[in-house]
Amino acid sequence: MHGLKRFITLLCTILILTGMSNPVQKPDELIVHFINVGQGDSILIQTPNESNILIDGGPPKSGKKVVKYLEEHGVKEIDLMIATHPDKDHVGGLPHVMKSIETNKIIDSGKMHVTQTYARYLNQIRKEKIPIKVAEEDEKIKIDPLVDITVINAYGKGKNNNEASIALKLSYQEIDFLLLSDIEQEQEKRLIEQYDLKAEIIKVAHHGSKTSSSLEFLKEVNPKVAILTYSKGNNFGHPVNRVIENLYDIKAQIYSTAVFGDLVIRTEGENFFIFPEKSPLDSLKEKAG
Repeated sequence: MHGLKRFITLLCTILILTGMSNPVQKPDELIVHFINVGQGDSILIQTPNESNILIDGGPPKSGKKVVKYLEEHGVKEIDLMIATHPDKDHVGGLPHVMKSIETNKIIDSGKMHVTQTYARYLNQIRKEKIPIKVAEEDEKIKIDPLVDITVINAYGKGKNNNEASIALKLSYQEIDFLLLSDIEQEQEKRLIEQYDLKAEIIKVAHHGSKTSSSLEFLKEVNPKVAILTYSKGNNFGHPVNRVIENLYDIKAQIYSTAVFGDLVIRTEGENFFIFPEKSPLDSLKEKAG
């Protein structure tokens, strides 16, 4: 009950925080940015010890947006880049990021894909001479001793691109994030059996597609906040009604990049605040205009 009251209090600040310029990172603060790249994923993690992790870069046209966003938030160097899987809407923008911002290391899914987009991604890695390794399930990503990052899904034989997505559990003291890339229901079933999935914040898998987000899985996670990354009027029907209904069933507060734009979550390890770029009223004004 205490946690629920605390969360309600935090939610009451959302409209106040909307549109505010994000203050400078405080000591011992974790900041997770869900960058609005339209139909795709791009997530920036700024750890308490000021390491920068970039997960995916959206589609090719989003590369410039991601670079601009990183620069606006003081990112001069990417300590770790994670390419969750080779689909265009996840790795497409990464070549431009690598060209523009020094990148020290890459973790890749290891899933090969014969497309021009994926070839450009690999060629840029070679051109920049960036060390790359393949993610392994159960691997602990050691980049900041204050933050626990565990790979809970990785590539395996017979998996398609989405099934091979790198999924992560990110924990900072009492606050947990589940970052699921595009995993599907088969992976969700396995994760229920193998991991403690409880998390305050979930990045909903596969943009709210019908392939993912079973009610059983979401109940196991029991998130307070669900982040959906998609573009308005996309050609895939994301997010599907079933996923939204499941999120309502578990009483998760839903935030989408399509409605709120860039989303920033800041936590000192006990509480968290959500900084949306826009409010839902902005969308209503756009429709009225």
